[in-house]
Amino acid sequence: MVLRELTILNYKNIQEAHLLFSHKLNCFVGLNGQGKTNILDAIYLLSFTKSAFNTIDSQNIHHHSDMAMIQGDYITSSSGETARITCGLKRGQKKQFRLDNKDYKRMVDHIGYIPLVLISPEELKFIDGGSDERRRFLDGLISQYSKKYLEDLTQYNALLKQRNALLKQYEDQVDVPWDFIDILDEQIVPLAYAIYQERSAFIERFIPIFQSIYTHISGGNESVNLSYVSQLHERDLKEALLRTHQRDLILGWTSQGIHKDDIEMTLDGYPLKRVGSQGQQKTYLLSLKLAQALYLVRIEKNALSNKRPILLLDDIFDKLDSERVERIIQLVQQDEFGQIFITDTDRQHLTTLLQNMEDTSSIFHVSNGVIS
Repeated sequence: MVLRELTILNYKNIQEAHLLFSHKLNCFVGLNGQGKTNILDAIYLLSFTKSAFNTIDSQNIHHHSDMAMIQGDYITSSSGETARITCGLKRGQKKQFRLDNKDYKRMVDHIGYIPLVLISPEELKFIDGGSDERRRFLDGLISQYSKKYLEDLTQYNALLKQRNALLKQYEDQVDVPWDFIDILDEQIVPLAYAIYQERSAFIERFIPIFQSIYTHISGGNESVNLSYVSQLHERDLKEALLRTHQRDLILGWTSQGIHKDDIEMTLDGYPLKRVGSQGQQKTYLLSLKLAQALYLVRIEKNALSNKRPILLLDDIFDKLDSERVERIIQLVQQDEFGQIFITDTDRQHLTTLLQNMEDTSSIFHVSNGVIS
């Protein structure tokens, strides 16, 4: 999967840009706040139909304009097949999203067509944020290769929203429609188990890839692990939902289910959040994300389509020592990684990266939304 050309009009601080990319490595250099991350976000949007940093579409339009447009021309296979993805944003109107000039009926149908992995400082929330951040990692990755998982998750969330609305509506505990809530529970339970089983299988396959990458970056001086935490490990969900009816009514939300799942992260056997330095936490996050890219390549379902995910690396070198930076550079140059887009304020990091990739790389300078 290669992004050949990118056209941006009035997206965030980028008023107009037309960029031609290398098939392997593309670097953006500039001071903070100049628009480097906005370029990566535009590329992200073409894969996931929304911004990685601001999901309110109208707020991503340049403040002097009423509309924005992003268009990407891709090479989608080794045989040279192409695709054009276009997103149009207009204040007060529904977002338009097209594949080869044909509108999508549902945005969700596009997810997974352009596999992509983003690594940015914002994603350190994965480590120090709430469990919803870590579930988002699970859901975002699995949804890129399993349409069934995405459909199950969408249905589960819709039913959960309906159940929670009923619990809040009848918080006075008068004439509660338990029969209707039980009907919702009957639909929720099989969806929850399907999601749980897919998450469990994913974690089991993912851990060795993640550990191998962390070992490479850290030089083998530390050991890491992660584990999937779920209520469904130890309880029957149908019984748990029935048992907690009154409790949920008092709380005003559903206390049992896969929407409470989490990932437990450890460094040398201890909680990463408690014992990990800034550099170790960033190494952990980088290893997770690079493992995500390799996982999407290696899983059988995706290997048949030969779509190596696009990798977006936003300001990844900060807080890392020179040895870890060098090992990361060695790693991402491997053939198993596909096209890479990287931002940095320090030209020296990128000069080192470009030394062995002069024929397969491009470098862009970004200043106040202008790219040259």
